Amino acid sequence: MKIVIPVDKKDRFLSVISSIEENRAWAVVSLDGAKIVSVDFFDRYEEIFCLVNKVVVINNLEFVWPFQDDGIEILIASKEKSIDEIVESLLLNRLKKL
Repeated sequence: MKIVIPVDKKDRFLSVISSIEENRAWAVVSLDGAKIVSVDFFDRYEEIFCLVNKVVVINNLEFVWPFQDDGIEILIASKEKSIDEIVESLLLNRLKKL
């Protein structure tokens, strides 16, 4: 499964989720079951050439209709900030669906 998260920097352990309009990079998290296989960073969403299953955003006011048009599930991380917190909440079904 591939999850895309807009983040503030290109660092696996220091980056936190940010607004789509203010993000510095896009983190593509590859999961195999409950394990993070890899985290890749891209400057622009258009550079991501893989099948994306879910996009996690910071709130329900984000501009997400392009993802919805592509059939990608949108999740909201209201309390979670780091990539690890977001993945943990995703696996425990704590993220709210848009």
